[in-house]
Order: sequence, then structure tokens, then C-alpha cells
Amino acid sequence: MSVKIRKSLVATALLGATAFASSNVIADPLNDLQKVGQQTQKAAQKSQEKIDNIFGQTQELIGEYRGVVDETELLKVYNDHVERLVMDQRAGIESFDRQIGTIEKTKQDVVPLMYRMIDTLEQFIKADVPFDTDTRMGRVEKLRGLLSNSKISTSEKFRQVLEAYTVETGYSSGIASSQGSLEIDGKNINVDFARLGRIAYVAQSFDMKHAWVWNNDAKQWDVLGEEYLKPIKDMIRIARNQAAPDLVALPIFGAE
Repeated sequence: MSVKIRKSLVATALLGATAFASSNVIADPLNDLQKVGQQTQKAAQKSQEKIDNIFGQTQELIGEYRGVVDETELLKVYNDHVERLVMDQRAGIESFDRQIGTIEKTKQDVVPLMYRMIDTLEQFIKADVPFDTDTRMGRVEKLRGLLSNSKISTSEKFRQVLEAYTVETGYSSGIASSQGSLEIDGKNINVDFARLGRIAYVAQSFDMKHAWVWNNDAKQWDVLGEEYLKPIKDMIRIARNQAAPDLVALPIFGAE
């Protein structure tokens, strides 16, 4: 009996050990699965965090890229503008260089031209109605001296020559008066002169009893009739601003 009992106890003990071992075998995989699941979840969370970070960085990069693109377009427009300005400046410099290259040639042409202009001006004054002759001829002589002055630039010389022509042109309009004397029949007579542009140049004695008109064709003073005494008197008063402008009858030599 004791042998059978011991065998049963041994069998029971073996059965219990087997059951315990079986329970451990089943429990370990479950624990492993649970750990794997937890690790997987943690890994998934970390992956999601990485994805979120990458997405945020991507959005920032996209924003920066768009900003760079916009700035690049603005820079391109500005660079095109600057390039056009540079091209225009280069064209201006080239034109200026060409002008500088012609300055000496221009001076060589202008100087003889000024001498011819002064000679022409002198000839014109001598052929013109003889009013303010001393002043006008003095201007010509001043210009001749000006051309010989090395301290004065060519441009200033040319400006003054042109100014002399402008003054002469101004004599063709307006009305002016002055006083002087005429030699008539060997006698010097004090007279008032009056001039209407270059159309009429007349004189009247101080006593207003005699009047003359300059005949530029004959280069002499012609006597006027009594009918011109009052018109010439009125013309002299108008020239002196002693009377309002008005129509007056004047002797005028017509063109032949």
C-alpha cells in the first residue's frame, strides 16, 4: 500500500508541476504580447509626434519658400529697373563723350563765324537808318576787342555777339525819341528826333516850324511840308510818354 500511495503522490506532484509549467508557458506570451502592444503604442505615438513635427516644419518651409519666391520676383523687377537705368546712363555717357570729341571742332568753326557776324553787323549799321550810330558802332568795336581777350571763354564771346544781334533786332519795333542837331544848308539846327522802328525817322526843329524825314535811299534828310508838323509833334510827345499812343500820319518811303 505504501508503494502505491507514494506512486500516486509522485504522479500528483508531476501533474502539478506540469500544470504549473503550462500556466507559466501561457502567461509569458501574454505578457510579451502586452509589452509588444505597449511598445507599439509608444512607437506609434512617437511616430505621430515626428509626423506632426515634420508637417509643421514643412508648413514653415513652404511659407519661407513662398516668401523667397515673392522676394525673388520683387528683386527681379528691381534689377530690371536698375539695368534700364544703367543702360540709359551708358547711352548718355556715350553721347557726352561724342559731344566732347566735337568741342574743339566746334570752336574752330565758331571763331571765324563770330568774326563774320561782327563784320556783317557793322555793314548793316552803316547801311541802316542813322539813329544812335555812335552807340551801335561802339558796340561793334567792343565785340572786336572781346574776341581778342583770352580770359573770356568762346561761349561767352558768342553769347555777347548774339546779344548784339538781339539789340539790333529790337530796334525794328517800338517808338523812341532823342535830341541832337542837323546841318541844313550849312547851318546847325537843334532838333527833336523821333523814330518808329525802322519805318520812319523824322526830325523837328525846337521851334516846331520845320520838319524833315530821313531818306535812306538817298542818304539825306528831306524837307517835309507843314501838314506833317503836327503829326510829328504828336509822335515826339508819344515817344516821350507825354501823350497816349494814337494814330499819326507819317511820311514813309515805300519799297521800290
